[in-house]
Amino acid sequence: MRILKSILAYLIANAMGLLAAVFLLRGFVIDVLSFFLAVAVFSIALAVLGPVITRLSQNRFPQIMGGIALVTIFAGLFVTDLIMPGMRIGGLVNWLGATLLVWVFSLVASVLLPKYLGQTAAKRQTKR
Repeated sequence: MRILKSILAYLIANAMGLLAAVFLLRGFVIDVLSFFLAVAVFSIALAVLGPVITRLSQNRFPQIMGGIALVTIFAGLFVTDLIMPGMRIGGLVNWLGATLLVWVFSLVASVLLPKYLGQTAAKRQTKR
């Protein structure tokens, strides 16, 4: 159950980050029908690319270790943009802005969601 909650929080956090980019960046577009699939593809891309980029940077580019999350999110957006026909990021400003927005909103959501999901589960158990 804990793993399921963790996956759900991860997906919701990534969805919130992508939604923030959609609403705040003019050229960043995800079709409504493609949104859930885009969140899944983006989340999988991050889960796969994160360890790979971390390992590569430790060995070859230790200078970027502090920004590894930003590099991973940029790479995840790139992969998702390649795969998803219903997603369009736009120009360089949108790529950079989307990377920062997705990082900030995902970070905030990933910190707050587990606390909220844990509290709601605890409340449900006390009501029984």
